[in-house]
Amino acid sequence: MTEQHTLKEKLATLRVEHRDLDDIITRLTSQFPVDQLQIQRLKKRKLLLKDLIARLESELLPDIIA
Repeated sequence: MTEQHTLKEKLATLRVEHRDLDDIITRLTSQFPVDQLQIQRLKKRKLLLKDLIARLESELLPDIIA
C-alpha cells in the first residue's frame, strides 16, 4: 500500500468518526438531563478530529510552486 493510499484511508476513518460524534452530540443535547461535561468532552474530541482531518488533507494536496 502506498503512503497516499494509507493517508486516504485514515482520512475516511476520521471523517466517519467526526460525523458519528456530531450525531452523538445532537442526540445527547436532546435528552434530559443534559450531561454538559460529556458533551464538552465530545466537542473537544470532534475539534481534534477536525484538525487532524485538515492536516491530512493538506498532506494529500500536491505542493504547487507558483
